[in-house]
Amino acid sequence: MFKLFEPNKIFIITSKAPKYVLFLFIVVLSVGLVEALIISPEDYKQSDAVRIMYVHVPAAWISLGIFSSITLLSICGFVFKNKNFFLISKSLAPSGFVFNIIALVTGSIWGKPTWGTWWAWDARITSMLILALFYAMYLIVWRIYDNEEKVYKISTFITILGIINVPIIKYSVDWWNTLHQPASINILSKSSIHSSMLYPLLIMTAAFALFSLLIFLMKYNTELIKIKNKGLDRL
Repeated sequence: MFKLFEPNKIFIITSKAPKYVLFLFIVVLSVGLVEALIISPEDYKQSDAVRIMYVHVPAAWISLGIFSSITLLSICGFVFKNKNFFLISKSLAPSGFVFNIIALVTGSIWGKPTWGTWWAWDARITSMLILALFYAMYLIVWRIYDNEEKVYKISTFITILGIINVPIIKYSVDWWNTLHQPASINILSKSSIHSSMLYPLLIMTAAFALFSLLIFLMKYNTELIKIKNKGLDRL
């Protein structure tokens, strides 16, 4: 099964994929921006300030999704002793960190007109900041250690600790009295957000996911080229 993860076989696919992903990203982003900035209505309380949501929320979702994926891949890599799982995790982390920062910055910008302040030590904001610190620690570990086995162990430990924070981010608005409103989108029950805002939000999320995939492919291909240059046939 793991023979499918040989660098040469993977690179044949991943080296050709970015141009197609880039095309899809441009198309979806264009549609999403038109929907979010022009077609979707103003909020009756927040007016046009609500449009920050179409960047802030998808960025937060993507950031959480990537960290969860990194954790799962790291654990699988550690259990099955497959280096490619760690390589995929390493390649995913930069875009996840960037989206985490985007979520924090846009949240701060959104907070000024709605809460009257750029920053508040709200439960969700604070837990998202903690997630950014876990991302940073994960990336730093890959930078400062040369020993692969040590990197694998430490990075996996960081992701296991960090994943504890993910449900805290998700349910912080339900567990504590926070400035953030409760979740407007629910999978198991009826969502309170109107479809005129939901559809642009989902389209922008798809655009951000495609952008994250594009960054991942570029980083991952770079890592595979490094492996090929070392004369290795497999990970």
